[in-house]
Amino acid sequence: MNEYHFPFKRMGSAFELIVVAKNKGEADHYFEAGLDEITRIEDLLTEFKSTSETSRINSFPAHEIFTIDGEVHQLLQRCQKLYSISQGAFDVSVAPLKKLYSFKRTESSLPSNIEINDALQKSGFNNILLLDNHRICFLKKEMKISFAAIGKGYAADKVQSLWKKMGVTGGVINASGDISVLGKRADGTCWSTGISNTDRTQILLKLQMPSMAVATSGDYEQFFTQDGKRYSHTIHPKTGLPVHGIRSVTVFSPSAELSDALATAVNVMGVDEGKHFIEQLPLTWYFILDEKNNVHSNLPA
Repeated sequence: MNEYHFPFKRMGSAFELIVVAKNKGEADHYFEAGLDEITRIEDLLTEFKSTSETSRINSFPAHEIFTIDGEVHQLLQRCQKLYSISQGAFDVSVAPLKKLYSFKRTESSLPSNIEINDALQKSGFNNILLLDNHRICFLKKEMKISFAAIGKGYAADKVQSLWKKMGVTGGVINASGDISVLGKRADGTCWSTGISNTDRTQILLKLQMPSMAVATSGDYEQFFTQDGKRYSHTIHPKTGLPVHGIRSVTVFSPSAELSDALATAVNVMGVDEGKHFIEQLPLTWYFILDEKNNVHSNLPA
């Protein structure tokens, strides 16, 4: 058995699939299935294609009930639970706020208070009704959703599930840092991952990943600067402003979808509240690098 690698781009991010297989032909079969599944999910969840289910949902007027795709409805139900347990720190309805910003690593400016307040009036998961039979209703005008904070983790988990059904004995789905692992490496050892500093010049921690998932959220890939100050791409759902206080947060949990969402929630909550939040959850750990590069972690030694 050997390990085979397949890098590509989807969902606006770099992906890499790694699989344990007898030969390249078998590996390519698994890679094709994984790529097709990620493409399917992108076509379903992206905000940037007019034909996607998310774009269709975002076109719905307020106070009318619509039937949506069952898979997306189920994902929204889980998003609703995450919104509730995080007390609003994780919120897929922040799309109107995201549109106020451009995170291109360049000098930019904050939107006005009027613009922020206007966008806040169009957001808040408490203004979305999820009804039975895959139905949904927006209670505010011009509401829109974005799966950016959970979509890549969801895609990683879906490929892992698919590969299990196909009989894959070992593999890694790396969705630009949202990682789901399956089985063991070709030599029988566990897969491992490393956590680097924010400029990626130093590995701060390396650990094995036996059937765990991990996701990292930070300010080192998407951000903008104003008057020399750096603003993270994560928007606080309640203030409409970019969050601060954390350079990066990595969350380990049983699923990449959950880790992806929790990493965003902790970024919003800040160090102290975020640590307390994760510590209440079973089989979930954090590794936080704050704005002064201090490490906070509850990973077992």
